[in-house]
Amino acid sequence: MKKKVVLFILFVFPVVAYLFFASGINHFGKLPVLKEKIPDISEMDSQVQLKDKITILGFLGSNLDDKKGNAFNLNQKIYKRFGEFNDFQVVMVVPKGSETEAQELKKELGEISDVDKWHFAFGSEAEIQSYFKGLGTDVELASDLSTPYVFIIDKDLSLRGRNDDEDEGVKFGFDTSSVAELNNKMVDDVKIILAEYRLALKKNNADRSK
Repeated sequence: MKKKVVLFILFVFPVVAYLFFASGINHFGKLPVLKEKIPDISEMDSQVQLKDKITILGFLGSNLDDKKGNAFNLNQKIYKRFGEFNDFQVVMVVPKGSETEAQELKKELGEISDVDKWHFAFGSEAEIQSYFKGLGTDVELASDLSTPYVFIIDKDLSLRGRNDDEDEGVKFGFDTSSVAELNNKMVDDVKIILAEYRLALKKNNADRSK
């Protein structure tokens, strides 16, 4: 009996586990597209581009000191975990005139992690309002042009999120003031979109080698 149990663990269980996870990948392998073809941030700031990048997009507004906690939460829970992946970046939109504060914030973030893939995009109030409206979310900007929510933008400039979230139904963004939301929801969704692109890359490489 003991031998049978050992054989089951060594041979049968791994096969069952593989089939289980493989079916999971097929079922959960794509993060829903909530809006296609959002504007590229380069239309507002030519120094930053979203096209061909997997981007975490946020709006810190004009009071950067008040949003340091949000930035540090995002850095610790998301950026430090996924920043090593190719084509991954974080882009924060702030008003023109906040360049010095943005650099100071980036320097502080750099004390605890490599921030080469943290970028700031600058625009006028009208430009930021117009750009944010183009995302087509149910989130609103505060009077200082900020929101605690960040958004996942894919390489083709599509806004990704959840269309069957257990709490919100359609979930456009993730609240950086909530460590629990970042841990329990956003980490999973970033994993999914990165896995989606890795699988697509492997398939393309396999097709080329045929």
